[in-house]
This record gives sequence, C-alpha cells and structure tokens, in this order.
Amino acid sequence: MKKLPIKYIFATLIVLLGLVGLFLLQNKKPAKPEAEAPKLTTVTLAPDYTPNTNHTGIYVAQKKGYYKNEGIEVKILPYSGNVSPEVLVSTKKADIGISYTEGVVSSVAAGNKVVSIAAIIAHNTSSLVALENYGIKTPKDLDGKIYGGFGAPFENAVISEMIKKNGGKGDFKTVLLDIDGIKALETKKIDFAWIFDGWTGVQAKRQGVKLVSLSLVQYGIPDYYTPVFISGPTQIKEKSEVLRRFIKATAKGYNFAIKNPEESAKILIDSVQKGTFDDPAFVIDSQKYLSPRYSDPGKPWGVQDEKAWTDFPKFILSTGQIKDASGSAVTTLDYKSLYTNQFIQ
Repeated sequence: MKKLPIKYIFATLIVLLGLVGLFLLQNKKPAKPEAEAPKLTTVTLAPDYTPNTNHTGIYVAQKKGYYKNEGIEVKILPYSGNVSPEVLVSTKKADIGISYTEGVVSSVAAGNKVVSIAAIIAHNTSSLVALENYGIKTPKDLDGKIYGGFGAPFENAVISEMIKKNGGKGDFKTVLLDIDGIKALETKKIDFAWIFDGWTGVQAKRQGVKLVSLSLVQYGIPDYYTPVFISGPTQIKEKSEVLRRFIKATAKGYNFAIKNPEESAKILIDSVQKGTFDDPAFVIDSQKYLSPRYSDPGKPWGVQDEKAWTDFPKFILSTGQIKDASGSAVTTLDYKSLYTNQFIQ
C-alpha cells in the first residue's frame, strides 16, 4: 500500500484540529460576568470638633474596614463652629452627629429634636482646673475667682452649684476665652478653666504645667455622658437598620482602641489631614488615658444608663438656664426620649 506524503497528513491533522476547536467554541458555556461589588450606603456624620481621641473608634472602623463590612460608607462632614451637629441632625442634613448631654438637653428644649444613640465615653472625664500655686484646693476656693469659659448657657450654673455644694457662695467672674485654656492660666488671664482630662489635662502634664484638678463628678455634679453619638427621630424611624450597622461597626472600632491604644492612636494620626497633630506622642498619651474609659468592664461599649439621662438633665434644667425657642426657661423634659440603647449589641 502506497504511503501518503507527509504534507497531506499534516494538512489533515490541521483540518481535524480546526473542526474540534470549532465544536468546542460553539458548545462553550458563556462565562459568568464578574459579580459587582455591593453598593455601599453613605452615612453622613457631623463632628463636634476637629479630630481628637474622642473620635478614634470612627477612624479605626474606617481603616479596618468595619464600616465596609457592614455595607456602609461614613462621610465625615467638615467641622464648623457656626452650625452645631444638633442642628445638622435635627434638620436632616446629617444622619448622625457627635454631641454631649448638655447639647442634647439644650437642643431638645429649643425644639431641635435629637436622640443620643451611644455614649462614646462611659463617664464624665471633665474637671475644673487651676494652677497648683494658686492656692485653690476645693471648689469653695473658686469664689471670687475668674473663670475662662466657652459661652454655653449652663456653664456658670454648673460651676456655681459645684461651689455651693462644697460650702461656697457660688460667686465668680466669667470671661470668654480666645486662647487655649492652659495658656490663659499661665498668663494669669484667668484663675480656673473647665477642661477634658483626656486631652487638655494630658497636654498640661506633658508641658510640665502642674494643675489642681477638681472633678465634676467627685464634687457633687451628677455623672453624665460627653461625648455621645446622636441621631434624629426621623432617621431612627426611617434608617434604623443603617444606624444599627453604623453602631455595630463603630463599636468594633472603639473596642479595638480599648485593647490597642497605641496602634489606634497611630491610625487616627495617619487618617486625618497632615499637620492636624504637631505632636504624635501627645496623641498617643491621650489615647492611653481614654482607651480604658470608653466602656466599663463587663458592659458593651456605647450603652447608656437611665440614671445618667435623668439626674444631670434634671439638674441643669433646675438652674433655669435652659430655654425654649421663645426664651422661656424649660423645667422638665421626657428624659427617656433623650436617649436609646436600641442599636447597642
């Protein structure tokens, strides 16, 4: 039998391979399109001040992807001293804000309805402070002294009551501060100031400024929450699931900060605009102070107590300094409506 030339064999193989390829191509199942990443729900947050260690859990939750895992993207609005978080939330220009008990009470009294949905710090960490060499030892010694204030309506009433509870008359002079409280003390423009221990107190210690610290809670003022996350009744009704996811992710951020203060402080520093903090070591020290105070042992972060939302609001309303929209003093509120734990897990 005569053999076929090699070229005919190759040609036949090429034809056969082509037919097989055509068959496979025609019977190939269409590739499934790549699944699109789920669209994130934007949540707007109105801060109470420029970034600081009160806010660390938010930035940790962003960096660690906790918000993304919950299907949300948190948009932090620019801080403005001209419009308060309470107004932005009550007018639905922000979903969530950062406030404090006094701010919630004042806003609700004035008709701007907001609700605290989580406590950032478990207890009040603010104090009245004076330079150690001023001879001030107790609140009674503040009588006749000059206080450097911020202009809030309840300030003088709280301080006066604190002095009276400790044997004084509650009389002092107030000037509005236009410089840092510690600098005002050092330059003798004022005799005492109201500070947050975890920020200005830590700052003073690092600068070697020796202070006498009079804790509000230790000297008779009812404990209260400052700061807190707030939302509005409308948002709570219409966006309850989104708020639940926000609080869940944020709690993870603060719980991480509780266990990892130094790493969390570095996340805060790296997450904000460059130059926000000129002393990173100070931020770390502040974080080490605050981290163990974010929540009480055995209690979930953010949980709020009815006593705190009753006793202190009653106290500041009793001063007559909290007014409604018409300027009349408000003497009582529905205290249970000022806060909710429904989003805390």
